[in-house]
Amino acid sequence: MIPRWVYLPAALGAGLVVLPLVGMASRVAWGDFVGLVTSDSALTALSLSLRTSLTSTLLCVLLGVPMALVLARTDFPGQGLVRSLVLLPLVLPPVVGGIALLYTFGRRGLLGDELELLGLQVAFSTTAVVLAQTFVSLPFLVVSLEGALRSAGQRYEVVAASLGAAPTTVFRRVTLPLVLPGLASGAVLAFARSLGEFGATITFAGSLAGTTQTLPLYIYNLRVTDPDAAVAMSLVLVVVAVVVIGAARQGPRRRWSIR
Repeated sequence: MIPRWVYLPAALGAGLVVLPLVGMASRVAWGDFVGLVTSDSALTALSLSLRTSLTSTLLCVLLGVPMALVLARTDFPGQGLVRSLVLLPLVLPPVVGGIALLYTFGRRGLLGDELELLGLQVAFSTTAVVLAQTFVSLPFLVVSLEGALRSAGQRYEVVAASLGAAPTTVFRRVTLPLVLPGLASGAVLAFARSLGEFGATITFAGSLAGTTQTLPLYIYNLRVTDPDAAVAMSLVLVVVAVVVIGAARQGPRRRWSIR
């Protein structure tokens, strides 16, 4: 049972989220919708967004799983500070993250000279898009997985280790199966955040059609030149986001067997 008065602010909150989406949908030129969302430029931006988001999600998994494991399973001096720094992109304005990336990997950045000697041009390239997306998405996976690790506890890992299993075997055969639902949810959320990334991308990678112009940047450019196309593509992005969030909510929930 919950107090009846709770329903009113709950309904107002839902309206605040849903009504703008309804307003946007009401402005869609449905007669031209298919043509607007299947133009060459729209498909190029969508394809780039999907490719870079998948790549950044893979990077988030490769980097985020060890990070979450260290934060959840070890204790070391300054751990609280490290956790705060890892989660900083969650509250940091994306444009600030883009500036930080630019002055780290740009031509005049902290690592700019070294990268130039290696013949690598990171800023304003597709690589910059992936780095920007990874920067803002990584904390989502770390938070989700660290919470799953702490909830799962260490009793099964301790038993496996006491039976002679090596740490890598324990991680692969015990830890990962236990937290796989949390890992899957974190990966889906990281993908969704990457797909909608705008501020860090435009600051660090620019908006070059076919190279760095992801779907959110494409929509931003269209809002003045072709408002109907901007609304149509915005609706596409909303639908994709809803599907991704639904997948995260309905992800694997059962306990995986330990073999």
